[in-house]
Amino acid sequence: MRTVTITGTRRTGHKTPAEYADLFEQYLGPFAPGAHFYVGGAAGIDSLALLWLADRTAAAITVVAPGTMGRQPAEAQEAVARSRGRIKEVVELGAAELQAPAYHARNRWMVDRTLMTIGFPHATEPSTGTRQTIDYTAEQGKPRLIVPV
Repeated sequence: MRTVTITGTRRTGHKTPAEYADLFEQYLGPFAPGAHFYVGGAAGIDSLALLWLADRTAAAITVVAPGTMGRQPAEAQEAVARSRGRIKEVVELGAAELQAPAYHARNRWMVDRTLMTIGFPHATEPSTGTRQTIDYTAEQGKPRLIVPV
Protein backbone atom coordinates (compact mmCIF):
# COMPACT_ATOMS: atom_id res chain seq x y z
CA MET A 1 0.00 0.00 0.00
CA ARG A 2 1.25 3.49 -0.86
CA THR A 3 1.48 5.66 2.24
CA VAL A 4 1.54 9.43 1.81
CA THR A 5 1.94 12.34 4.23
CA ILE A 6 0.00 15.49 3.34
CA THR A 7 1.25 18.79 4.71
CA GLY A 8 0.33 22.36 3.93
CA THR A 9 -0.33 25.90 4.92
CA ARG A 10 -3.04 26.92 7.34
CA ARG A 11 -3.55 30.12 5.33
CA THR A 12 -5.91 29.07 2.54
CA GLY A 13 -8.29 32.02 2.14
CA HIS A 14 -6.58 33.28 -1.02
CA LYS A 15 -8.06 30.48 -3.17
CA THR A 16 -11.60 29.21 -3.60
CA PRO A 17 -12.75 25.76 -2.48
CA ALA A 18 -13.09 24.85 -6.17
CA GLU A 19 -9.46 25.79 -6.80
CA TYR A 20 -8.34 23.53 -3.94
CA ALA A 21 -10.54 20.71 -5.22
CA ASP A 22 -8.87 21.04 -8.62
CA LEU A 23 -5.39 20.97 -7.02
CA PHE A 24 -6.27 17.90 -4.95
CA GLU A 25 -7.73 16.17 -8.00
CA GLN A 26 -4.47 16.78 -9.89
CA TYR A 27 -1.96 16.08 -7.14
CA LEU A 28 -3.67 13.72 -4.66
CA GLY A 29 -6.04 11.95 -7.02
CA PRO A 30 -3.40 9.94 -8.91
CA PHE A 31 -2.06 8.52 -5.62
CA ALA A 32 -5.47 7.78 -4.06
CA PRO A 33 -6.27 4.32 -5.45
CA GLY A 34 -4.92 1.87 -2.89
CA ALA A 35 -3.28 4.60 -0.80
CA HIS A 36 -3.23 5.45 2.89
CA PHE A 37 -2.93 9.18 3.58
CA TYR A 38 -1.66 10.69 6.83
CA VAL A 39 -3.05 14.18 7.41
CA GLY A 40 -2.30 16.54 10.29
CA GLY A 41 -5.39 17.53 12.27
CA ALA A 42 -5.04 21.28 11.65
CA ALA A 43 -6.95 24.01 9.84
CA GLY A 44 -6.19 24.95 6.25
CA ILE A 45 -4.76 22.36 3.86
CA ASP A 46 -5.07 19.57 6.45
CA SER A 47 -8.83 20.06 6.80
CA LEU A 48 -9.43 20.77 3.12
CA ALA A 49 -7.47 17.70 2.02
CA LEU A 50 -9.20 15.52 4.61
CA LEU A 51 -12.65 16.57 3.37
CA TRP A 52 -11.65 16.09 -0.27
CA LEU A 53 -10.16 12.64 0.35
CA ALA A 54 -13.18 11.54 2.40
CA ASP A 55 -15.68 12.80 -0.19
CA ARG A 56 -13.89 11.87 -3.40
CA THR A 57 -11.77 8.76 -2.78
CA ALA A 58 -11.79 5.36 -1.13
CA ALA A 59 -8.27 5.87 0.26
CA ALA A 60 -7.52 5.07 3.90
CA ILE A 61 -7.05 8.17 6.05
CA THR A 62 -5.25 8.68 9.34
CA VAL A 63 -5.55 12.05 11.09
CA VAL A 64 -2.71 12.97 13.44
CA ALA A 65 -2.98 15.66 16.14
CA PRO A 66 0.05 16.85 18.13
CA GLY A 67 -2.02 16.97 21.33
CA THR A 68 -5.67 15.92 21.22
CA MET A 69 -8.32 16.65 18.60
CA GLY A 70 -10.26 18.53 21.24
CA ARG A 71 -7.45 21.09 21.35
CA GLN A 72 -7.33 21.57 17.59
CA PRO A 73 -9.01 24.51 15.79
CA ALA A 74 -12.77 24.33 15.27
CA GLU A 75 -12.28 23.99 11.49
CA ALA A 76 -10.18 20.86 12.01
CA GLN A 77 -12.57 19.36 14.57
CA GLU A 78 -15.49 19.92 12.18
CA ALA A 79 -13.63 18.32 9.26
CA VAL A 80 -12.84 15.24 11.37
CA ALA A 81 -16.43 15.00 12.63
CA ARG A 82 -17.80 15.30 9.10
CA SER A 83 -15.37 12.64 7.81
CA ARG A 84 -15.53 10.31 10.82
CA GLY A 85 -16.99 7.40 8.83
CA ARG A 86 -14.12 7.54 6.36
CA ILE A 87 -11.24 7.98 8.80
CA LYS A 88 -9.37 4.79 9.58
CA GLU A 89 -7.67 6.20 12.67
CA VAL A 90 -7.26 9.40 14.68
CA VAL A 91 -3.88 9.51 16.43
CA GLU A 92 -3.47 11.94 19.32
CA LEU A 93 0.20 12.32 20.24
CA GLY A 94 -0.59 13.97 23.59
CA ALA A 95 1.73 16.99 23.52
CA ALA A 96 1.15 19.15 26.59
CA GLU A 97 2.10 22.41 24.85
CA LEU A 98 0.95 23.14 21.32
CA GLN A 99 4.00 25.06 20.16
CA ALA A 100 6.28 24.55 17.15
CA PRO A 101 8.16 21.57 18.69
CA ALA A 102 4.89 19.63 19.09
CA TYR A 103 3.86 20.30 15.49
CA HIS A 104 7.32 19.38 14.20
CA ALA A 105 7.18 16.11 16.20
CA ARG A 106 3.76 15.37 14.67
CA ASN A 107 5.15 16.04 11.20
CA ARG A 108 8.14 13.75 11.76
CA TRP A 109 5.81 11.05 13.15
CA MET A 110 3.78 11.12 9.92
CA VAL A 111 6.82 11.16 7.61
CA ASP A 112 8.41 8.26 9.53
CA ARG A 113 5.36 6.12 8.71
CA THR A 114 4.93 7.01 5.06
CA LEU A 115 6.77 6.55 1.79
CA MET A 116 6.42 10.09 0.44
CA THR A 117 5.13 13.59 1.24
CA ILE A 118 2.91 15.89 -0.78
CA GLY A 119 3.30 19.47 0.44
CA PHE A 120 1.12 22.49 -0.25
CA PRO A 121 3.16 25.43 1.12
CA HIS A 122 1.91 28.99 0.92
CA ALA A 123 3.86 30.55 -1.94
CA THR A 124 5.08 33.50 0.15
CA GLU A 125 5.92 31.74 3.46
CA PRO A 126 9.53 30.56 3.28
CA SER A 127 9.84 29.13 6.81
CA THR A 128 6.92 27.06 8.02
CA GLY A 129 5.95 23.68 9.42
CA THR A 130 5.15 22.68 5.86
CA ARG A 131 8.69 23.44 4.79
CA GLN A 132 10.04 21.61 7.87
CA THR A 133 8.03 18.52 6.88
CA ILE A 134 9.22 18.67 3.28
CA ASP A 135 12.83 19.10 4.41
CA TYR A 136 12.54 16.23 6.90
CA THR A 137 11.14 14.03 4.13
CA ALA A 138 14.18 14.88 2.00
CA GLU A 139 16.54 14.12 4.91
CA GLN A 140 14.94 10.69 5.13
CA GLY A 141 15.66 10.10 1.43
CA LYS A 142 11.96 9.95 0.60
CA PRO A 143 10.29 11.54 -2.42
CA ARG A 144 8.27 14.71 -2.06
CA LEU A 145 5.92 16.56 -4.33
CA ILE A 146 5.70 20.30 -3.65
CA VAL A 147 2.65 22.24 -4.88
CA PRO A 148 2.83 25.93 -3.86
CA VAL A 149 -0.58 27.47 -3.23
